[in-house]
Amino acid sequence: MTSISQDNDPLALLIRETATGDRNAFRVLYEKSSSKLFGTLLRILKREDLAQDVLQEVYVSIWQRAGSFEGDKGRAMTWMITIARNRAIDVLRRSEERVTKLSVDDEYSPGALSEMEAQLWADNAGLEPAETMTLETCLSEIEDKARSCVLLAYHYGYSREELASKYDVPSGTMKSWLRRALQRLKDCLER
Repeated sequence: MTSISQDNDPLALLIRETATGDRNAFRVLYEKSSSKLFGTLLRILKREDLAQDVLQEVYVSIWQRAGSFEGDKGRAMTWMITIARNRAIDVLRRSEERVTKLSVDDEYSPGALSEMEAQLWADNAGLEPAETMTLETCLSEIEDKARSCVLLAYHYGYSREELASKYDVPSGTMKSWLRRALQRLKDCLER
């Protein structure tokens, strides 16, 4: 993955200033990023009130962890989305309410990933920005069940055990399905 200069990422500069305790920089960071983070939380949590509560927790975490952000390892928005996504998944796992995000019969459709989500996937996979456009194409080339498992696991936070239960297969089988699907996705993205 190509190193990303914080100087080319205005949000990274704001995070760096936030790390010094600059409340004004933090306010500007919130103004520039909160709508995207809220959208991410809402897609995962499916409840506006819960997404708003978690958004506050996410920004507390960003304030506290700003000094640990390493701009040379990824984009600031990707870092913040990862914090938001992980927090939302923690909330879902704690509450026993699991919202069905995708049905078994209609698990994927073109356009299922937003541009920001596709960028997050691409960044985590070490892809250049120009390569992000191929992500959905590559997902569409994976067989339906495997594609659904990948999306449910890596996009919606389902555990391997939850997926095994959902598809009524042993956990080891699910592990194999995910490994093979990810390898196919990687191969496609490297073409």
